Amino acid sequence: MKPCEIKKGIYWVGVVDWNIRNFHGHTYTTKRGTTYNAYLIVDEKIALIDTVLGSFAGEMIERIKEIVSVEKIDYIVANHVETDHSGAMPELMKLCPKAKVIGSAKCKEGLYRYYYGNWDFQIVKTGDKINLGKRTLTFIEAPMIHWPDSMFTYCQEEQLLMPNDAFGQHYATSERFADEADQCALWDEAAKYYGNILWPLSGVILKKIEEIQKMGLPINMIAPSHGLIWRNDPLKIVNAYASWAKNEVKDKVVIVYETMWGATEKMARKIEEGIIEAGLLEVKLFDVASSDRTEIIKEMLDAKGFIIGSSTHDNDMLTNIAGFLEFIKGLKPKNRRAAAFGSHGWAGGAVKSIENVLKETGIEVILPGLTVQYMPDEKQTKECFDFGKRFTELLKS
Repeated sequence: MKPCEIKKGIYWVGVVDWNIRNFHGHTYTTKRGTTYNAYLIVDEKIALIDTVLGSFAGEMIERIKEIVSVEKIDYIVANHVETDHSGAMPELMKLCPKAKVIGSAKCKEGLYRYYYGNWDFQIVKTGDKINLGKRTLTFIEAPMIHWPDSMFTYCQEEQLLMPNDAFGQHYATSERFADEADQCALWDEAAKYYGNILWPLSGVILKKIEEIQKMGLPINMIAPSHGLIWRNDPLKIVNAYASWAKNEVKDKVVIVYETMWGATEKMARKIEEGIIEAGLLEVKLFDVASSDRTEIIKEMLDAKGFIIGSSTHDNDMLTNIAGFLEFIKGLKPKNRRAAAFGSHGWAGGAVKSIENVLKETGIEVILPGLTVQYMPDEKQTKECFDFGKRFTELLKS
């Protein structure tokens, strides 16, 4: 793949990773692959904004060589220390040892602890600038979006924002711009990316969006470090982030359960029928043991209601649903309402445990939990149906 000129004299020189299927230590599935985006700005001074995963260093370097000699790079801007963005730096610095590395104070600390390179490092803070000639780069610290070292780089002359891990997607394509890609897949991946990585940081993200708006920075292109570049109304993704960060939801219910011998699954399907009967058409149902957790979280991002179920084992919920709920707790969803259900043999416990975790997470439990011993009979099946109807009525009120 050739370098892509995204603006006059500014080039995408990143890498498309078609084959990666897991990210962040297998906590995130990337069924559509990803990209590691790096951007080369050719001016009187030459700057490279971010690098790529270390195993792809050679590919990025060859791409740069098609434009300029690598040793001519004056600045390497490290918006983020995480190795999928900085991994190529040791190989790159061998070729341009006189280049100055630009980043936050936390970035300097992190890069040294990863690579132990004796590099010429310039620490920058929000509002600091470097002049390249015709263009100026301005830096905006963005701690906890999503690491303490994170920052954005902005080129005012081009109205170009390079925000590293913000506004990205794990999406490998032959296209480089968002408007060229399959829009359903694009927004599916954008929502999944926010829900699984940035959801717990919503408060920080909302403040950062407001801060940038107050700075009055005109933006006509957003070039993130994963996925496709936003042009032609790039603020569409900013508005989506603002909505997700505000925890705006719709009348939608996600049912997530784990079953041992099928009784809890039977309950889940009947609850779903009750929800639909009550007039709520958007319902998603997942067996957590056989479903992709990344996809479940994406569906929960804009859902007002969660219904969580489990069979009982050792007076508690099953292990997959327990792990899932711990992950949900870390995501800190707000403005959600929930209920619990499940089956048991000689002793219960799962439903109570689920309710306790939901409450600890700050999710409002709006209906007493529903339990069934062994397999639900006709009467109990009707109770499951009514449970779904009642939950929907409470949710809509």
